[in-house]
Amino acid sequence: MTGILVLAGTPIGDISDAPPRLAQELAGADVVAAEDTRRLRRLTQALGVQVGGRVVSYFEGNEAARTPELVEALVGGARVVLVTDAGMPSVSDPGYRLVAAAVEKDIKVTAVPGPSAVLTALALSGLPVDRFCFEGFLPRKAGERLSRLREVAAERRTLVYFEAPHRLDDTLAAMAEVFGAERRAAVCRELTKTYEEVKRGPLDELAAWAVEGVRGEITVVVEGAPEKAEQLDAAELVRRVQVREEAGERRKEAIAVVAEEAGLPKREVFDAVVAAKNAARSAAS
Repeated sequence: MTGILVLAGTPIGDISDAPPRLAQELAGADVVAAEDTRRLRRLTQALGVQVGGRVVSYFEGNEAARTPELVEALVGGARVVLVTDAGMPSVSDPGYRLVAAAVEKDIKVTAVPGPSAVLTALALSGLPVDRFCFEGFLPRKAGERLSRLREVAAERRTLVYFEAPHRLDDTLAAMAEVFGAERRAAVCRELTKTYEEVKRGPLDELAAWAVEGVRGEITVVVEGAPEKAEQLDAAELVRRVQVREEAGERRKEAIAVVAEEAGLPKREVFDAVVAAKNAARSAAS
């Protein structure tokens, strides 16, 4: 008889948010796989529970190597409880690989629901919550980050991201460039902890605020793209930019205004202008 894999949600800040079943599962597990065994020790001490089974580490660095070992234990009938540092395992944390392997072996997988930074930030943001998508962490390299953002520039649903505090200012600046400076967003910091803070505003203002430095665990919620006011082809976008330039506006400002009027990312209008300029140069030669 095969065992069972339990994905156990843990508090994202306030220990009193721990679900009652969490202590029961930790006490009754044959194996507890923890992202950080030291944090697990602090958690069990706070909950007043003693782990009766074997404790093993299960983090990004050993996830691939340790998964077969845990699957073998599950096949042998063990009750394996997986916990990460905070929140639900496998959501931007170790766990997906083990769940996929367990499902492939037809092993039962269940969960102890717990606090979620994604849903907590979404609820506190003040932005639409009826439809949303979770994008996790953006790439660290600037070029890759911009490319990823451009993929969802027209996404109508509210977007939720995780970000490291030391990269927050660059990320918000990139979002302002791709999504538009006026797109509304909320930066949620240290959720459920003593210094919880939710900073709301347009992306350009949030980017300027973040330059001073922000600490703690960060979740960013961004308003979805507005419905396009008009369906304009590239030639019309270029014409509107040219009209504004001829009226004395700088090209950068003209592109920004046309993009906002058309409900498009500035990059899309900029690319149309550059393409038209290149085409005119080629025709002249």
